[in-house]
Amino acid sequence: MKRYSLSLLVLCGALLATSCNDLNEQEPAGNNLSTNQMLATNEMIPERAAATFSGMFNYLGTPGIYGTARADDFGAISAALSCDAEGADLILGDNGYNWFSAACTLQSRDVHYANPLMRYTIPYRQIGVANQIINSIDESTATGTPLNQLAQAHAIRAFDYMQLAPYFQFSYATSADKPCVPILTGTEDYFNNPRATVKQVYELILKDLDFAVAHLQGYTRPSKQYIDLNVAYGLRARANLLMGNWAAAAADADKAMDGYTPASIAEVSVPAFDNIADHNWIWGVDITEAQLKSNSNAGYQNASSWLSAFSGEAYAAATGNVPVINKLLFDKIPSTDVRKGWWLDANKHSPNWANITWTDPSKGTSATGDAIADFEIENVKTPFDAYTNIKFGQQSGIGNTLNNNDFPLMRVEEMILIKAEGLAKSGQEATAKQVLEDFVRTYRDPSYTVPSTRTLADEIWFQRRVELWGEGFFTMDAKRLGKNIVRIHAGESSNYPDAYQFNIKSDDGWLNLRFPQREMDNNEGLKGNDNTGGALPVSGQNGDLRDGVTD
Repeated sequence: MKRYSLSLLVLCGALLATSCNDLNEQEPAGNNLSTNQMLATNEMIPERAAATFSGMFNYLGTPGIYGTARADDFGAISAALSCDAEGADLILGDNGYNWFSAACTLQSRDVHYANPLMRYTIPYRQIGVANQIINSIDESTATGTPLNQLAQAHAIRAFDYMQLAPYFQFSYATSADKPCVPILTGTEDYFNNPRATVKQVYELILKDLDFAVAHLQGYTRPSKQYIDLNVAYGLRARANLLMGNWAAAAADADKAMDGYTPASIAEVSVPAFDNIADHNWIWGVDITEAQLKSNSNAGYQNASSWLSAFSGEAYAAATGNVPVINKLLFDKIPSTDVRKGWWLDANKHSPNWANITWTDPSKGTSATGDAIADFEIENVKTPFDAYTNIKFGQQSGIGNTLNNNDFPLMRVEEMILIKAEGLAKSGQEATAKQVLEDFVRTYRDPSYTVPSTRTLADEIWFQRRVELWGEGFFTMDAKRLGKNIVRIHAGESSNYPDAYQFNIKSDDGWLNLRFPQREMDNNEGLKGNDNTGGALPVSGQNGDLRDGVTD
């Protein structure tokens, strides 16, 4: 095993270019997936004095395979941002500072690129740690803490496979018997491990979640970064949603939300979504000050740096890359809906930051409310574009350099929307409509009624797109629903950069991720069995496509 241990010590060399676009092909020298998977379960963990239980959760929000070399490498959070950047609602800048440019252009299908390598590696590394825990605890005799830890390891493994399966194949409904991703439980030949079918992957996911639900009864977790019974039910609700098990999805979502209430209109009428302690968060990534201090690149490898408009040390605010909403979606949000203020409008106005002031400590100048949009602070903040998001606040304060924003992995609002969809698609449309209206009227828009201009299914997707914007759900939803990716309408103005202005048909093979070249080189089971089809999108293509929401 010595030759494999050595690969973990070899990291990226010095960066030879300053443009993030030039770094798309940067890979960790000597680091390949099969090697990492083998080490994760058989060698690396014992050599590092065993993987602690808490360490299994650290992969959710800490730098992955590149250490501090890449500003887009920070676990499941960066994967979520990549998935939304590949969709139709979240826009990043077309400039040399956008580390997520490969996702914006969908060049993330290039087998040599860093973005898809990270998104493939990070889940499997966490799966490796989960497998080590699963295979070291005897479930037939385990009780108490070991049994709870075993249940959480099963749940984490299911979560990670749901970070892979929806992106490497089309939906369960259309492609259950088609190849998906390799299954790793700790007993396979890592160097000859072919793709399992979509059905086989989801069978493992449900088996893991059934185990977690059965063995987390009565468990009280030490913090919301860990998995308890609510989270296990919520993950199973997602899995059932992905599989089209509508009634089961609704039932699980109902159980997941037990004890949680949505954020109120008042609570989301200011920048928020940055604190795991919030009563509507069921599960999240807890970013602590200690974690940030241990990372020399802490200012950039985190949610604050890329999602918050208000960080005093961030890539996004300083380089014109604060995520922006597609005006096609923004224009569909009613003016009476508090969520309209989660983004600036065409005139860079939002009522949600009327009482917020940002001060430049070096000059003593400040701006309040709408004036913040064009306020400039050298090396800290550039002017914001129209439709810039102010959904995500700055937990440590406006302009603070401590980027300790937490990231939501599961909110009660998502469970309400899963319940509504599950009911609607299992023959209970009237009840589903009531669930949806009760949620939106009470917590987002007192004037809301389900519109007659969309089907109920499309209205629920619209609500998901608005409510969960920036939290990593768009591409998964579009693929499971068989929806076109619609960024533009031909003949209409768009706030997408020219290079990102294209639409993609729902059955275009380009929507399926490719396996990283390093994994194909080292896993004989993948050779000749990568995803194919489709072509890199070009600006202006398919302008006549529609999605049922932004029509």
